[in-house]
Amino acid sequence: MHIANRSLNFSIAVIGLLLVASCRQQPATPQTESYAPGLGEIMTLQQMRHTKLWLAGEAKNWELASYEVDELGEGFDDVIKFHPTHKESPVAPKDAIPRMVNAPLMELKMAIDKKDSAAFEQAYDKFTAACNSCHEATNFGFNVVQRPTSNPYPNQVFAPSRK
Repeated sequence: MHIANRSLNFSIAVIGLLLVASCRQQPATPQTESYAPGLGEIMTLQQMRHTKLWLAGEAKNWELASYEVDELGEGFDDVIKFHPTHKESPVAPKDAIPRMVNAPLMELKMAIDKKDSAAFEQAYDKFTAACNSCHEATNFGFNVVQRPTSNPYPNQVFAPSRK
């Protein structure tokens, strides 16, 4: 009888646990929306990188300039990924960027790799002109970029580190 009671108690406990477990509702899996940055957000970061690139090149900080060129490339990749077309733009960003921006960006990278200040300045100006041409082609001609005339980043040192 003692074993029968234990067996009965065990069975009741298991049934109780199963009932409790089956009554517990699992929380609904929240529907997460994937975040896609807006074109304006991406391009604002591109403008920052464009400025930092100039300041780094002007200071002959080729390591930082190389980093900023890579970041610009990634930013343009993001434009193509998240905004292959844009509103009523007559030329899609997915078409304009490879056609207008990639070659000047590569020329900049080569000048930086050579640590050639004169070539850097020429390539930077070509890249800037390409950005403005792209803006024109995509109906954003009102957004004109240029060489920075001052440093908006007083908390960053642009001169190369002396390690």
